[in-house]
Amino acid sequence: MSTAIRVPQQERSIEKKNKIIQAGYELFSEVGYYGTNTAEIAKRAGVSTGIVYGYFEDKRDILLCVLEIYIDKVYKPLAHIVDKSPQPVDMRRLALSVIDKTIELHRQNAKLHNTLHSLATTDEAVNAHFISLENKITEQMSKQLVKVGISPENITEKVHLAMNIVQSYAHETVFDSHSYIDYAKMKELVCEILVELFR
Repeated sequence: MSTAIRVPQQERSIEKKNKIIQAGYELFSEVGYYGTNTAEIAKRAGVSTGIVYGYFEDKRDILLCVLEIYIDKVYKPLAHIVDKSPQPVDMRRLALSVIDKTIELHRQNAKLHNTLHSLATTDEAVNAHFISLENKITEQMSKQLVKVGISPENITEKVHLAMNIVQSYAHETVFDSHSYIDYAKMKELVCEILVELFR
């Protein structure tokens, strides 16, 4: 079937393909990857199933394009927080804003996030996109922090470590919710770690 796949050249065709990707993103977010089929994506996009197969081999092919939207939706709001931080930067306030936004993004994309994480362990392409997300956020965030006056030694390593700590806290808050954990206290601890890390 891959020989039938075409790359859209005309604006109208590009728009159709983008509508299919957007429909896939919405449905994967609403009902999950496994709860969505190609016919539903076509219907949401306002195109026939045949048109979907003209641009994509299968649902997984759509998912790989959806990952690009997901990466932007995760990265851009975090970048915006750093860019708009008042000068001089209050690291504690910045840390709390990043933590809160990360939790919000995890809640907004919970079904898609879980699907992507489960697929990343078995699908090389999905895993590669996740690594791309990590790389993009680490590199760009390092540059942005330097731009706003936060430039400790080993900033790239510190940003990567901070990202893992914040992600772990967001996962705990959104997906795990252990009854024995005081999440408000844990948030304070995460914030303290970030402030110390970038001192």
